[in-house]
Amino acid sequence: MKVSKRVKAVKKNVDVSKEYTLAEAIKLLKDNSKVKFTESLDCAIRLGVDPRHADQMVRGTVSLPHGTGKKVTVLVIAKGVVAEGALKAGAEYAGFEEYLEKIKNGWTDVDVIIATPDTMGELGKLGRILGPKGLMPNPKSGTVTTDVVKAVKEVKAGKIEFRVEKAGIVHASLGKISFTVEELVENTRAFLQTIIKMKPSSAKGQYVRSLYLSSTMGPGLKISKEETVFSTKHN
Repeated sequence: MKVSKRVKAVKKNVDVSKEYTLAEAIKLLKDNSKVKFTESLDCAIRLGVDPRHADQMVRGTVSLPHGTGKKVTVLVIAKGVVAEGALKAGAEYAGFEEYLEKIKNGWTDVDVIIATPDTMGELGKLGRILGPKGLMPNPKSGTVTTDVVKAVKEVKAGKIEFRVEKAGIVHASLGKISFTVEELVENTRAFLQTIIKMKPSSAKGQYVRSLYLSSTMGPGLKISKEETVFSTKHN
């Protein structure tokens, strides 16, 4: 396979066999971001859990101190004045029957769906469409709520949802490479601290097995175990 000049240059500047601090890894990824768009900082944490067991499912949300840097398109499924309030809070779309019909016809052009509890009976019927896309609202993630104004503002401010995958890995995007090193370190640490706080009591052995950071088109850099110990002490 032909290796591009960009990839060759990155391999020359980055030692993927080394372990880095958060600041070191982020600075390297920033310095070696040579593509024509603004990359994201992506994180992959491998946990010592078995998601097949309900009591070892790690799932939740975290509000990143400096946001994600992405424009998040929000749909609120609600009725009447609640839908109107959601629009005033910044949601791009809000309503009930008209949006249920659009989703039935295949429309899912949003990043997050927030719903009031009284609409979930009808919205839940669309699980086969929304589920595979990760758009089905869930009380645990704060996307099924009576306070849709608060939920919309939190999502717009940088609240992200995460969920451990079958292989025990949690993936998340933690901001744009154009952020400062300090901002990305703080975002990453907030995410890591949240993961650590959610350690299931039934999980045995080492909980955080590995932590890698990468840019959208860049290499994966392994973060030293000392960083996870630091986050444990400061959570």
